[in-house]
Amino acid sequence: MSKQAEIGNLGEVVPESASDDVVMGEKQGTSRDVEDMKRMGKEQLFKRNFGFLSIFGFAMILMQTWQALLGTIAFGLGNGGTAGLIYLYIIVVVFFTMVNISMAEMASMAPTAGGQYHWISEFAPRSQQKLLSFIVGWLCTLGWQSGVSIGCFLAATEIQGLIVLNNDSYVYERWHGTLLTIAIVLFVAFFNTFLAKHLPLVEGMVLCLHVGGFICILVPLWVLGPRGNSHEIWTVFEDGGGWGSTGLATLVGIITPATAFLGADAAVHMAEELRNASKTLPKVMIWTSIVNGALGFIMLITFCYTLGDLDSVLSTPTGYPFIQVFYNATGSKGGATAMSCILVLSAVANGMTNMATASRQLFAFARDKGLPFHTWFATVGSRFEIPVNAVLFTVAFSVLFSLVNIGSTVAFNQILSLGVAALLSSYFISIACVTWRRLAHQPLLDRVFDLGRFGIPVNFAALAFLLLAFVMSFFPGAAHPTPQTMNWSSLAYGAVIIIGGIYYVFWARHHYVGPVEYVRKSA
Repeated sequence: MSKQAEIGNLGEVVPESASDDVVMGEKQGTSRDVEDMKRMGKEQLFKRNFGFLSIFGFAMILMQTWQALLGTIAFGLGNGGTAGLIYLYIIVVVFFTMVNISMAEMASMAPTAGGQYHWISEFAPRSQQKLLSFIVGWLCTLGWQSGVSIGCFLAATEIQGLIVLNNDSYVYERWHGTLLTIAIVLFVAFFNTFLAKHLPLVEGMVLCLHVGGFICILVPLWVLGPRGNSHEIWTVFEDGGGWGSTGLATLVGIITPATAFLGADAAVHMAEELRNASKTLPKVMIWTSIVNGALGFIMLITFCYTLGDLDSVLSTPTGYPFIQVFYNATGSKGGATAMSCILVLSAVANGMTNMATASRQLFAFARDKGLPFHTWFATVGSRFEIPVNAVLFTVAFSVLFSLVNIGSTVAFNQILSLGVAALLSSYFISIACVTWRRLAHQPLLDRVFDLGRFGIPVNFAALAFLLLAFVMSFFPGAAHPTPQTMNWSSLAYGAVIIIGGIYYVFWARHHYVGPVEYVRKSA
């Protein structure tokens, strides 16, 4: 007896044999998982202890759209104002969903921890697959490694903001934030190493925090917060960066909603620890986009209506407008602290899931000999059954990265935007490769989730949006920047490409062949 895939009606539904869901064991997963790993020429090294609910919680908290919006909203409010932020958010949700749908189809074809660089290796023109997949592997490694610092840094500086709120004598020091960041990095590393087997359970609990915390913040703002003027909120655009054009200022502010919607591919990098991955991954990626998109929109509208005076909120001594808005709404430091702690806990959970994703992506790229010391990075110990060495490197990278904040918070934030650009470019190149195959009428791999006739328009919409977001990610926060306020991520991005290129020319091109070669050998 046969059944059909249970994923929407965006494209064609591919028949699926009931035997594909037969569980072969805790480590092997289902028969479909076994076949996918065999086709890709990969050895099953991890236990497949994630199911739909746990990986859904994992993806939801890593994307954490409504929390990320509140944590980075100052940039969007200064560039575009409430009107610009609302309309841009709607645009970002629509087009980023096209991006995530495109990647969901590729995940259904090749559910591997490698993600984008593996897909490019399989879908790019034969003459280009080796170089393109290598470059994207480097960019994904950079993007996810720097991403670990984002969640931990947000949690650390939000704690500092709460100290400022509750202690008038506290002097805000950057090195305090760095020490807190390092402490949180070490905590999430401990969990990812010694308690890794409990990660699926924790992700289910964090999903409850994600939804329950949303309600606990929304209700006080609705009941106690001030009410803004609808005409001003929906029609007044701000050019706080001095660009001379509200249109350009609004486009610069696209980074706030784009960053909040980044990371749907996180679940992909856990594919080799997920049961029935080729079927479950597309569901998770699509539902994460829908649910997080809806929660983020409701929170954004609520925040804009209860914002109060924009200038005073942006100049809050806490460093975070949401803390000031919570305090203004409740009139209570205790109430504002309790509401803010939800975001602190969410940021810590984000760092936890980010470290798991970053270490698995690092492991996968090293397994394909794309990194120096690849044998060491690709080692999976029998005691913990996780890539411990990859976790240790992620910890070291995050700690060293956080030291930049001691010199300049602006520099730290702008270097972190490098990770956004790296992931956006990896999405663009991978979707471009599958689009090329469609236009060239080249066959695609078998998949449970198939976009069918919608494939080309969905892929083109995703590519157009990614190109715009990628360019805007290199803009500074204000016009006429000084060396201290300039966005140097473009320089860092170029430096990473150059370093990767040098490594490729002198070593990797002789050893790195790309994942598709392992597929051919296993055929």
